[in-house]
Amino acid sequence: MKQSIVHIALVVKDYDEAIEFYTQKLKFTLIEDSYQPEQDKRWVVISPPGSTGTTILLARASNDEQENFIGNQCGGRVFLFLNSDDFWRDYNDMLAKGINFIREPKEQDYGTVAVFEDLYGNRWDLLQLNPDHPLAGR
Repeated sequence: MKQSIVHIALVVKDYDEAIEFYTQKLKFTLIEDSYQPEQDKRWVVISPPGSTGTTILLARASNDEQENFIGNQCGGRVFLFLNSDDFWRDYNDMLAKGINFIREPKEQDYGTVAVFEDLYGNRWDLLQLNPDHPLAGR
């Protein structure tokens, strides 16, 4: 049996501002942006550069309950983990683009990591796994 997680939904306030942030500041690729008239919404899928794995579905909040979770989808914990093949290149590029890091880079047993916030305040790990880590190279 083979299964995989295809998308993770990220609740956003506005499609276009989210697309701009992820494609311009984080260099993500816009995979799909299509209008779904029957639901009056867009199907917006993005992916980190060079990734062939799980993608992010940018899902615009459609009611007050969903709006309450924008920027806090994981109760203040790190929500998403962006693995890099060159931590310092990406860290410095993100700093230059005004990304807010709330935890400075640190060497851990598993690799190098720093915590940043996206445009809504969701917390992400930017990390580079050590070559001997079980997920390195995936």
